[in-house]
Amino acid sequence: MSDYVTPILLARTLAAVREAGRIVCDAWNRPRNIEYKGRIDLVTGTDVAVEAALKARLAEILPEAGILAEESARGWDLGELSWVVDPLDGTTNFAHGIPMCAISVALWRNGRSEMGVVYLPVLDELFHAVRGEGAYLNGEPISVTGESDPERALVGTGFPYTVREDIRRVVDPLERVLAACQGVRRMGAAAVDLAYTACGRLDAFYEINLKPWDTAAGWILVEEAGGRVTSYDGVTPYVFGGDILASNGHVHEAVAALVTGRDA
Repeated sequence: MSDYVTPILLARTLAAVREAGRIVCDAWNRPRNIEYKGRIDLVTGTDVAVEAALKARLAEILPEAGILAEESARGWDLGELSWVVDPLDGTTNFAHGIPMCAISVALWRNGRSEMGVVYLPVLDELFHAVRGEGAYLNGEPISVTGESDPERALVGTGFPYTVREDIRRVVDPLERVLAACQGVRRMGAAAVDLAYTACGRLDAFYEINLKPWDTAAGWILVEEAGGRVTSYDGVTPYVFGGDILASNGHVHEAVAALVTGRDA
């Protein structure tokens, strides 16, 4: 059980995330103010507004915690206690009117997430997990699937902003997984992929080059829902910025062999 996250802390965090979600919903049918951080890496005025709102609210909730948020981050220093915030994972989806976009908030303490929240505001799906207390969707318990046959596994993946430079690292595992599994889905937001693995909509998910704000909340969701999170080899602990493999646990070794090409 978490020795840090109290029911009041959880309730206030969930309320803050829902409040931030209203900013996304209010902006949904309005023109997008889009800028480019990189060749295909977008930021919108909504990202900035949600981040500002969350930073203000989270600082009130837990003043002693630092805040690592995507749009204002200057590094990955999490320290002993930090909020890890992605104001809008799936910005490209948001910019194109695709509702697979999420607010991701984790409370990181002494090297692991103690609490994670992933909220898809347009779909009104609020996922949360607290260390040792399970994972939930809109207040109802969730769990990973029991699927053990990789041929029946639905697998999620994502493509990094460095896809041009890392094309072989993207295409080679995709070819192997696509040929061996039931199908592949690309949501366009790692926080959504991890939440969907936690609730059983996907059996596994893999991707490279993800940042702390992409995975800190979804990571604990998967583990608290009964799944596993590692690097691609299926054994090495996941480290921010490296490759991530999350699954229901039952197909973990099989998918690890596919993404690494061990059996090729």
